[in-house]
Amino acid sequence: MNELIYVELPTPDTAAVCTWLQQEWHCELGKKIITPDGIRVQLIPTLSRNATTSAAAPIPEISIFIWSVQRTTYLKAFRWGESAIPGEGELLQALTRDLRRQFPYHYPKPPIIDLSEQSIFEALAPYYPQTVRFFQKMPNGEYDLNRVYWWEQRWREGVRNPQQPKQVVFEGLGTRTPMPTYDIIYIGGALGVIHAAVMAQRGYKVLLVERLPFGRMNREWNISRDEFQSLIDLGLFTPTEFESIIAKEYIDGFNKFFDGNNPSYLKAPVLHTPKVLNVALDSEKLLQMCGEKLRQAGGEIWDETEFIRADITPEQVIVSLQHLPTRSNKQATGQLLVDAMGTASPIAWQLNGGRAFDSVCPTVGAVIASGFEPGVWDSNYGDVLYSHGDISRGRQLIWELFPGAGAELTIYLFHYHQVNSQNPGSLLEMYEDFFTILPEYRRCDMEKLVWKKPTFGYIPGHFTVGSGDRTVAFDRLITIGDAASLQSPLVFTGFGSLVRNLYRLTDLLDTALRHNLLGAKDLNQIRAYQSNISVTWLFSKGMMVPTGSHLPPQRINAMLNTFFGLLADEPLEVADNFIKDRFDWLTFNRLALKAARRNPALILWIWEMAGVRDLWRWVGSYLSFSRQSLVSGLLRGWFPSLIRRLQPWIEEHYAAFWLRLLAQHYALTTGMGRPEKVRREGFSIKSGELIANSTQGKAFDS
Repeated sequence: MNELIYVELPTPDTAAVCTWLQQEWHCELGKKIITPDGIRVQLIPTLSRNATTSAAAPIPEISIFIWSVQRTTYLKAFRWGESAIPGEGELLQALTRDLRRQFPYHYPKPPIIDLSEQSIFEALAPYYPQTVRFFQKMPNGEYDLNRVYWWEQRWREGVRNPQQPKQVVFEGLGTRTPMPTYDIIYIGGALGVIHAAVMAQRGYKVLLVERLPFGRMNREWNISRDEFQSLIDLGLFTPTEFESIIAKEYIDGFNKFFDGNNPSYLKAPVLHTPKVLNVALDSEKLLQMCGEKLRQAGGEIWDETEFIRADITPEQVIVSLQHLPTRSNKQATGQLLVDAMGTASPIAWQLNGGRAFDSVCPTVGAVIASGFEPGVWDSNYGDVLYSHGDISRGRQLIWELFPGAGAELTIYLFHYHQVNSQNPGSLLEMYEDFFTILPEYRRCDMEKLVWKKPTFGYIPGHFTVGSGDRTVAFDRLITIGDAASLQSPLVFTGFGSLVRNLYRLTDLLDTALRHNLLGAKDLNQIRAYQSNISVTWLFSKGMMVPTGSHLPPQRINAMLNTFFGLLADEPLEVADNFIKDRFDWLTFNRLALKAARRNPALILWIWEMAGVRDLWRWVGSYLSFSRQSLVSGLLRGWFPSLIRRLQPWIEEHYAAFWLRLLAQHYALTTGMGRPEKVRREGFSIKSGELIANSTQGKAFDS
């Protein structure tokens, strides 16, 4: 038997495909024979095709069958025999064309609902029955499903109108006003509270505004010990406090992609990453501890309060808010506004217009308290990245599984997605997939699972060409975390990026505040940009199916197996550095060349998926990375220590120049994947004070 075609049909209704194939499809080039899962087509040769055919010779035949996995229908056709059958090419082309016409891509939109007339469960049950069913089993399920619906609607609104985003930041004329009440106002209490707590400990008067009840999380966070160490070095946590928020630390993490339809040279062994995301944090406890530290340092938290608009004057920023339970309007004034609202941020959309985000990971999942049978999963291990099937309805679905406290398991389902106004990416569709295909991924009885809470969100990415091609600041306003959208192509989340760059961000922001360098030009230098990961956005681009395109279903798994197979052949620290954004220029080029040798079609595949425009943009990213690597190699050994020795004089006389030098210092170290460790001497800095201690703020290259 020889496989002739393999097609993904973007519909969960496999029975409808089978009925159409057996009863409605007209096969002009042969005789159809019905089978349980499809048809057989006998291609009877004519004398003009094969004059030597005898009456006793077997009739050439093609077997076509379908099956379902991941709420998707797949079709394969096999030839019985080694030699090509005359007419088989025309038959298969006609079949593929008719299938595409009969079962096109469909991108459903959530219904417009009126919750004054019905509950969210009643409104969504006809459209997402499994999602409603299992959210009803969760504590606070109605509240959380409302949140899923709200987030999807907010995301869709931004994607539909990228060129004319809603204006929420306004410039005002300077007037005689009282001194700002706060030094810094943060909008967004997840990543925001971590940054806010550090700045409050430095002596700034901080206000944190959070739309949800403070401490609630729709995601769980995993990290490694060496990455979390930066928060300990900063003084935000003690080692004992860190141990108290560890929910689980696993022994090993697995990375494996489905390769059942890949040729042997594109199959890959399991990649083991024992020190990647191996520490599961009690995220809500972490947030509560940060909140306590923020309050102890004199900060305030206004939760269940929504951002409405910001009016910026030369003297201050005036933030208009609404307290959601009472619908009362509030106002706060500060020197600086920090946007930590993530993908829901209207500020990020306004600052960047049509290129606020280039890509996104719609991510859904849940924390499951118990219910898996013994032997299904060993909680000493995690799935970092895993797929159990090929492209599904235009998406390559990927799972993550992380053990939590006790018997808890946190499971995510996501896909890499190119932002498209017709196909923004749907959380509700993903949840319907999640609750339907979870037993395909890990054997379970869905009725026996005990659900603790859902986990969901849109995790954004921006394809950077250089450090300045995304706007992260305005006068007296700066974005951090997912709102700044400086992606890591694999981990792809603002938490890891924030933690890795937290000392860099707080040190630069502290410098700007102390010297009142709060204009857009100065604040735009404060970003978590890393030149080494900007070049890898093409990797995540190769994990996205362009909207409306029909790729070979096994294509993305083949690409992933190419890269991860290479990493599996390397020493353990190579994969560790790659996934933690610490790889250097030589490692990147060496692995890229090995990938091209192992799979020569890779470049052609990426060309097909990315297109000429994005390939040229990537060339710019690569040249920028190469140039920055050369500069870093020449300067990193002496430049940072030199400017630190000159710091007191330069900072006192040329503060703006010092901020630029400091940003360049971090670009040579942290910005090249070489994170810095903080020296703790004399760490706290009060607002408005100059550095008095020569060891103040020092860091050394790790």
